[in-house]
Amino acid sequence: MKHFYSSLIEIESIVVELDKMDLTKEQRIHLAALVDSSLHHTILDAVLSELTHQDKKVFLNHLKEDDHSKIWKFLNDHVDKIEEKIQKTAEDLKQELHKDLKEAQNK
Repeated sequence: MKHFYSSLIEIESIVVELDKMDLTKEQRIHLAALVDSSLHHTILDAVLSELTHQDKKVFLNHLKEDDHSKIWKFLNDHVDKIEEKIQKTAEDLKQELHKDLKEAQNK
């Protein structure tokens, strides 16, 4: 599934790390899906924390409609530097995931 922030975020580096691990294809697919889900929830949490109660309802409605241009227009109108905030949130999570993967490989 393509998320509204997909053009800003890549998880390829994490997928490459998963490929290096001694995992079955099913395990890699499952872990990649968990990474995607974690990223999605972390980004949504970061976005929602920037919005008022009323704006959260509007954002979630746009999200439900999956209208990426409406979502971006709304976010850019309501949150200063939202793209940078999303990118930072994603980078922080990816760094944490890379650290976890390296620890798992060393065990």
